[in-house]
Amino acid sequence: MKKEIKFSLVFRDMWQSAGKYVPRVDQLVKVAPAIIEMGCFARVETNGGGFEQVNLLFGENPNKAVREWTKPFHEAGIQTHMLDRALNGLRMSPVPADVRKLFYKVKKAQGTDITRTFCGLNDIRNIAPSITYAHEAGMISQCSLCITHSPIHTVEYYTDMALKLIELGADEICIKDMAGIGRPVSLGKIVANIKAAHPEIPVQYHSHAGPGFNMASILEVCEAGCDYIDVGMEPLSWGTGHADLLSVQAMLKDAGFKVPEINMEAYMKVRALIQEFMDDFLGLYISPKNRLMNSLLIGPGLPGGMMGSLMADLESNLESINKYKAKRNLPFMKQDELLIKLFNEVAYVWPRVGYPPLVTPFSQYVKNLSMMNVMAMEKGKERWGMIADDIWHMLLGKAGKLPGELAPEIVEKAEREGRKFFNGNPQDNYPDALDKYRKLMKENKWELGEDDEELFEYAMHPAQYEAYKSGKAKEDFLADVEKRRAERDKSPLDDAKPKTLTVQVDGQAYRVTVAYGDIDLPASATEKVTAPVGEGQEIAAPLEGKFFLTKNAQETPLKVGDKVKEGDLLCYIEAMKTYNAIRAEFSGTVTAISVNPGDSVSEDAVLMDNGRYICKTL
Repeated sequence: MKKEIKFSLVFRDMWQSAGKYVPRVDQLVKVAPAIIEMGCFARVETNGGGFEQVNLLFGENPNKAVREWTKPFHEAGIQTHMLDRALNGLRMSPVPADVRKLFYKVKKAQGTDITRTFCGLNDIRNIAPSITYAHEAGMISQCSLCITHSPIHTVEYYTDMALKLIELGADEICIKDMAGIGRPVSLGKIVANIKAAHPEIPVQYHSHAGPGFNMASILEVCEAGCDYIDVGMEPLSWGTGHADLLSVQAMLKDAGFKVPEINMEAYMKVRALIQEFMDDFLGLYISPKNRLMNSLLIGPGLPGGMMGSLMADLESNLESINKYKAKRNLPFMKQDELLIKLFNEVAYVWPRVGYPPLVTPFSQYVKNLSMMNVMAMEKGKERWGMIADDIWHMLLGKAGKLPGELAPEIVEKAEREGRKFFNGNPQDNYPDALDKYRKLMKENKWELGEDDEELFEYAMHPAQYEAYKSGKAKEDFLADVEKRRAERDKSPLDDAKPKTLTVQVDGQAYRVTVAYGDIDLPASATEKVTAPVGEGQEIAAPLEGKFFLTKNAQETPLKVGDKVKEGDLLCYIEAMKTYNAIRAEFSGTVTAISVNPGDSVSEDAVLMDNGRYICKTL
């Protein structure tokens, strides 16, 4: 019999590859005993990635969730692991060094054994501090190779990276095939090279099923000496998720490997509970299309973990485009048409922004940039019109060194806008911040928490933590769930009920009621819309999303009475997990603010006018 292969259940990623959210802590605690009872898992991914952020969006405490969720696995002798984004910690933007260091201390105290660290640019400089911080906290440091397929990302490239990480102190190596586009034979060669040089170093393979390569890849890496395989479970395996436990076990057993047996009675319990959680509310955020394999993913190489949120984002993007088309009496676009346009644009954009591996956050950056380009072109504008600050940080080298070269048009745009390229250590751009957050928490009379875990959470996710503490996050989440339930459960007859809309005729807005069939409408069903005209000029939202005055505690929010100059930062619209800076198009004075941080705004909504912001021309 060949060597033993151990399984890790990527429970967190399973959910976020399918949709937006993961189960609540009460649901996690409910399913944990059955997962343990299955008797086949050496490891379980419990947290990291978007886990903490999702809990905050629920209006719940992520620290409580991690402690309660990891506890039963520890008691059963099962290792727990989390996903760590290196320079970006648990968010989409870089994190100060002191926050990163506290991150590991907190997670170890909460019951996490292994930190799986990756840099979306495969920049070893960003990973190296995580190795040190993990060891200081008493954690196992597992360092990742982010797999993609390009002329740059060769077997030699990844072998060299792995050997350098091991030299720096990595305890384990993860082959992170986040889009499932790694070619099986090449992946086998990478693992074989690592094992030839360091047979003592455990190797774990993580992949997604989407394009259809990963079962062959699992077999190849196991033949080459891989030790652990990440697996999913029905009804959340395959599609944008992971290979299913049962299929992987059967395949490896047939190939002669020693694999753990599965308690099928417990398996069915877990399967039933997953479905129960989906039926409760989580299924409202899961697109049926994410349950399908799709060979079109080979081209753009977008990761499975992102596809869950992508399909949700696509709905609002499509709505925005079709609103534009409706105003101009143009044919509407279908979702599949938008998806194909997006995939084609990703293939166009990716080499021009230096081939960053398509993994969080850079997969989001490339996708968001591509989507902004698609939306701009559909609205008669040019590419590259809106590039968020975080994306600029990637392009300018502030997040790490890009594997490839930037296209001349990007370089020219940067120079035209006075942006400076950076060649130093990325961490140097982000000074320590814990003292500032300690002060803010003292001012708010907030507890720092056990092992400073609340301090860590605030410093890692400032805006989301404030929304959680205020109760707004929970309020917004529950309202969204109810809205989605109502949409899911509505009768077809609901679409025939009268609806009140705003239409424009010859430049004049009217409120009209539209109905199907013979229905008597009130005399007021059509009336001219009158609205007070504000003094000054309007600034409209260039995209849909959530409004924020700042994106972190280091920034000072704009207030009534402030004077602004053309080009000054006004606010942000958070969309597709990226904060998009909104800058003044003219100089003026802010005379009113009524949009609250965290409020949703639609595209073209007036951000500066009558009861919102008013800018008087200087």
